[in-house]
Amino acid sequence: MKKYAVIVAGGTGSRMNNTVPKQFLLLKNKPVLYYTLDTFLKAYDDLKIILVLPEEHVASGQEIIDAWFDYKRIKITVGGRTRFHSVQSGLLLVEDESMVLVHDAVRCLLTTELIHKCYDAALEFGAAIPVVDCNDSVRIVTAEGNEALERRMIKLVQTPQAFLSTILLPAYNIDYKDKYTDEATVVEAFGMKVKLVEGDGNNIKITRPIDLVLAEKIMDEADI
Repeated sequence: MKKYAVIVAGGTGSRMNNTVPKQFLLLKNKPVLYYTLDTFLKAYDDLKIILVLPEEHVASGQEIIDAWFDYKRIKITVGGRTRFHSVQSGLLLVEDESMVLVHDAVRCLLTTELIHKCYDAALEFGAAIPVVDCNDSVRIVTAEGNEALERRMIKLVQTPQAFLSTILLPAYNIDYKDKYTDEATVVEAFGMKVKLVEGDGNNIKITRPIDLVLAEKIMDEADI
């Protein structure tokens, strides 16, 4: 089965207080995006990457590919106004029946083991996403005020999210709604169930300056 990774890199530097989009910030002297691309290419020799970028940053993405990677395994396409539309744009380049993994470019500490775990689960169940336990107390705001939720029943969702193309591509033909915050919500709206697999606590999302410090610490401990 063909394998694709749709890597969504549509973020800006707003929460980083930086004019450089976070996927291009340096982590141990290489762009954040480098580590994400490198891990996916190492996961499977036959996997191809579809990198979704804002139009104004396509050249920066191409520079990273030219410097470190086999350009024949990576295609760049331009994203849309939301994550939904960016993924939708990436899926236009998926050919034939395949396994599609969708990933946030700024989750740069993912492992090949996590990729394999999501792939294997999606191969069996059709759709699989990694989740981790919630360690904080959680409340939901209601019309009457707010109330506590049982945190052991709450899971925090990560990427990569893996799907058979025969499920994901038709699902993305539906009309966009604000509640579609990830691929799993789109697939569920299409009527499909999603399998949960154990995620990785180190698979953090780089969104704030402190996250770069934490990522470097994790890399030091893992000798990356």
